[in-house]
Amino acid sequence: MAHRVTLIPGDGVGPEVIEASRRAIDATGVPIEWERRSMGAGAFSRTGRALPAETLDSIRANRVALKGPIETPVTSGLRSSNLELRKSLDLYANVRPCRLYPGVPSVYEAIDLVVVRENTEDMYTGLEFEMGTVAVRELIGFVRETTGRRIREDAGVSIKSISERGSERVVRFAFEEARRRGRAKVTASHKANILKFSDGLFLEVARRVATEFPDMAFEDRIIDALCMQLIQAPERFDVLVMPNLYGDMAAELCAGLIGGTGVAPGGHFGGAGGLELAVFEATHGTAPDLAGTNTADPVGSMLSGAMLLRHIGEIEAGGRLEAAVAAVLADGAHLPRDLRGPGDDRPPAGTFQFADAVIANL
Repeated sequence: MAHRVTLIPGDGVGPEVIEASRRAIDATGVPIEWERRSMGAGAFSRTGRALPAETLDSIRANRVALKGPIETPVTSGLRSSNLELRKSLDLYANVRPCRLYPGVPSVYEAIDLVVVRENTEDMYTGLEFEMGTVAVRELIGFVRETTGRRIREDAGVSIKSISERGSERVVRFAFEEARRRGRAKVTASHKANILKFSDGLFLEVARRVATEFPDMAFEDRIIDALCMQLIQAPERFDVLVMPNLYGDMAAELCAGLIGGTGVAPGGHFGGAGGLELAVFEATHGTAPDLAGTNTADPVGSMLSGAMLLRHIGEIEAGGRLEAAVAAVLADGAHLPRDLRGPGDDRPPAGTFQFADAVIANL
């Protein structure tokens, strides 16, 4: 019986990297019925909606999607279509595996860690108050009256909120993901030394959840110290879990360790146990200047496809796809432009040339 998967090509280079990934996934032999849906700037120009209801309905029905990068038009009425997608489907855990594959230029010899990022709270809730508005003046007045603290009148204000429930479910997801991946340690990151009632709550919950996993080592790091130590000695770490904003930054830092966002896969998870709904996508943007040129790097999207295959139970096929991508990277003959190291003057492979090479290795 075929798996039904929602396919969202997206904007910019999205349609190309998604098509390359779809071809590679199909070449594994796993039967998949792809249900194409739209989202982003292209969807808005055609339908007047950057996140059409039928796209959300398709993901809810199929429970899994492969998505390309998207743009959110300013006139769409949405702050971010990506944030709205995660909020609408309660995709609360973002998983970003960061593994360095042989053949990818890097100053490191080996990197293999996983960032688990809380996806719905913290600074990304959209609770902002614009400078000079009645709302921000009332908020500034409330803060002054209740705390005695003064916020400048010419300030814009954003609200950071971290809940016990949000923290508990993402930390528990991180420990369970560590078990699924055969990992040995979870590191929680925070700024609890300063933000005692928000990050402090996150850390308190993380420590409590950690006691439920006695087979797993647990530690915590202040976020600025973690960033330094990731550069100095990334081999110290295994699975990292943190609130939304820190997770966003740390995942990008880790992508830099392994060759850039072009090779970094990702998945967003939600529902019961965090595995009921899943949307997989590479972590790079739309790169509109490269759209239609057959030069975009499809590695991150293909590795996201390997994550998707494992998620739907096709473990062997997912492993074969990842191994095929790794083989092409190690061989070096068909590397995309962004993965050519200094002094490598061989012509870069196009998006679909790379896909053909991967398929030949399946």
